[in-house]
Amino acid sequence: MDKSDWLAAAKRVRQQSARYGSGYIQDFDLDIFEHLKVVDFGDADIPPEANVAPTVENVLAAQAAVELKVNQALDAGAIPIVIGQNSPCGSFAIAKPISERTKGAVGMVSLDTHWDSGTLDALTSDPRIAGSASWKHKTYELLKNFKEKNLVEIGERGMLENKDIVRRYLKAGAHFYPMWKVRTELGIEGLVKELRHAYEGTEAVYAHFDMDVLGGAGPAPGDILGELAEPIGMTDYEVIRIAHEVGKRGLTGFSFICIPPGSAVVYRTIVYVIAYLMAGLVFGRMNAKKKR
Repeated sequence: MDKSDWLAAAKRVRQQSARYGSGYIQDFDLDIFEHLKVVDFGDADIPPEANVAPTVENVLAAQAAVELKVNQALDAGAIPIVIGQNSPCGSFAIAKPISERTKGAVGMVSLDTHWDSGTLDALTSDPRIAGSASWKHKTYELLKNFKEKNLVEIGERGMLENKDIVRRYLKAGAHFYPMWKVRTELGIEGLVKELRHAYEGTEAVYAHFDMDVLGGAGPAPGDILGELAEPIGMTDYEVIRIAHEVGKRGLTGFSFICIPPGSAVVYRTIVYVIAYLMAGLVFGRMNAKKKR
């Protein structure tokens, strides 16, 4: 796939969202727009040169452009949902503003095929860059109120990772749910119960979905991801369900990266993730009112 196909993700998701005439979700007999104020806040002003010349200066400028938009959304009391394709713009640039605005601990729910926890960005080898293979490491290195004990990591599997990296996170208290455990032991109902670890003792929660986690299990064939595809991927339902459950529990910010390019149904899946997340927010607020 040409880079332009990957970069078109936000536009393609918007185009697919136009397919749906309202915010009415028949599964729940719920119109989310009757309960939530929702706005498309437009694109971050990322310098075009960042896509063709990813120097340290260009990457940092792109990150700053996303941070600006995220901060503006947070200033308005909104929950930013960032449709990105790579790091740091679709990950660290959301985690950092949330961290800076939170006095207490910040939890994270992360879906991914890869841990993204190398000590240095593979592209630039610069310690300032929270790149695609290092953004999670940089989050826990630089953002001190992100605590591994409040990390819920879902989806990695197989033989890709350095054992020392995985074991370091486990030793620090991270809650890791590889797809083998999800399939053989937990199932989706057991998995959503484990989301509690991101909320225990935290004041904010950041949810991050790296959509290479689909990996060919559905709705699109794995080969659309090329070398990123791995067996035992998550299904579209599992990803949408987790987003819904995160919404019910509440969150501070949400982001996507690595949305498989060139598939209308994958772009529709992102629309579903966002809509069912918002439905979860509505239900969570309804339940909170009942308890008062």
